Amino acid sequence: MTITVAIVDDHEAIRLGFAGACQQRGLQLVGSAPTVDVLIPQLSTKPQVIVLDLSLADGSEPAANVKSLIDHGCEVVIFSIADRKSQVRAALGAGAAALITKSQQMDDLFACIELVADGTIVNTTETIAAIDSDQEFKVKLTERELEVVRLYASGLSLKQVAFQLEVSNSTAKEHIDRVRVKYSEVGRPIRGKSELLIRLIEDDQYPGDLL
Repeated sequence: MTITVAIVDDHEAIRLGFAGACQQRGLQLVGSAPTVDVLIPQLSTKPQVIVLDLSLADGSEPAANVKSLIDHGCEVVIFSIADRKSQVRAALGAGAAALITKSQQMDDLFACIELVADGTIVNTTETIAAIDSDQEFKVKLTERELEVVRLYASGLSLKQVAFQLEVSNSTAKEHIDRVRVKYSEVGRPIRGKSELLIRLIEDDQYPGDLL
């Protein structure tokens, strides 16, 4: 199916370049605007992914923009110079799925859009750096929670994890559910086992001998 996208950027040249790139790659551009407030009323088709610049001329807050677009039912990919880490952290905390800097290739942006449209939260080196620099993004897990989620993320089934740790299936599931909640509370949700593994690696919580 054709991926539907929109872009919010206050530089017309960026918007026009993105429109041309969408046409070349077979994506359907359903909206283009300099601000979120201008974009949303013009959308007759809800885009799967909205590409958003962090610093807009209207002075709007990145977190508020991300939240507004997510509330509209769209995933958000940040496409920005990203020179202010506080803005990056705010956007990620509000639920943005990924960050691609404007110094990267256009192919990187569109590869990211495809992943996000497929339901994946993408973490680039820039997002990991933002997490590393802000302790509020760190998640503190108990030793038991770590035992459970490390085994689960390594590929074992819930039943296998419970058997290996000599606990009930429901107890193992409770630990996994608590870990999911903890990550969601800091704006780093987990949508599947692969993303759980990514979160553990990001936080240096996954031993190399299990990779």
